[in-house]
Amino acid sequence: MRFFEYRHIVTFDETNLIGNVYFAHHLHWQGHCRELFLREHAPAVLVQLGDDLALVTVHCSCDYLLELSAFDEISVRMTLQGVRQNRLDMAFEYWRVNNSAPELVGRGSQQIACMRRRGEQLTATRVPDSLLDALKPFSLGIMARGETA
Repeated sequence: MRFFEYRHIVTFDETNLIGNVYFAHHLHWQGHCRELFLREHAPAVLVQLGDDLALVTVHCSCDYLLELSAFDEISVRMTLQGVRQNRLDMAFEYWRVNNSAPELVGRGSQQIACMRRRGEQLTATRVPDSLLDALKPFSLGIMARGETA
């Protein structure tokens, strides 16, 4: 299975007094991964975000398996778990990829709702076809509208 990968090197400002990564940064990296995916694979969606489309994170989580420290190199790997109505379920894995064998250090998830701005209101809208097409190679197999990857 393919995944979209965002590589990051941990810096001191991402650590706490003990020296390990502050927990909220994992969620921050999920956002970076998702945005860079759009930049690389779904530029048409970025145009729509400038118009009336909104990708609203309605849920996110992270399970921490091992600590990370300054100068650890990590690979944040994103896959599509599923599509239901106007929502995308994304899975994230965090791998330490220093000079040794990759080591799983965490897992996360996000649920994203596709919405349209109508004045002051947000209304549900179907997932744009261009986004589904971009995500298909990174899918766990089940797509929207009866498709399979």
